[in-house]
Amino acid sequence: MKKILITLLLSYFGVLHGAAQDRNDSFRAYLINNEYQVYMRINFYDQNIEIPGQELYGPLPGFLGKRYNSFCWVITSCHVKDEKEAELQLINDYGSEDLKATLTRENDTLYVLRQGSGSTLKIPHKGKWRKLPKTLELVRRK
Repeated sequence: MKKILITLLLSYFGVLHGAAQDRNDSFRAYLINNEYQVYMRINFYDQNIEIPGQELYGPLPGFLGKRYNSFCWVITSCHVKDEKEAELQLINDYGSEDLKATLTRENDTLYVLRQGSGSTLKIPHKGKWRKLPKTLELVRRK
């Protein structure tokens, strides 16, 4: 009887462990674009990302940041449509500009951020504002 009970418990926990591993992690990632020196840290499932140095915002779905700079665009809300596409709402860290965008997973490593309605994504670059293209490719880092 003990052997049967132990076998059942082990198989139950094995199923739970397998289900946790099968969970889709398409939108839990660190994405970068080297050309514009920007990155995205996202977790659209748990929405528990904190912006370094800006913890005042609390846990969020993620943000788009500039390397070697504290400026960022905050993802205030997101809706995962399917395993390949999510809709985002972003504001700059001053709260003065906002926009809607989509993030599409093209394959295991390539993601595409498309700006929709609202403001244009701008980042600081050599003392000036640099507009990001309407379609920006980002590569997933492990």
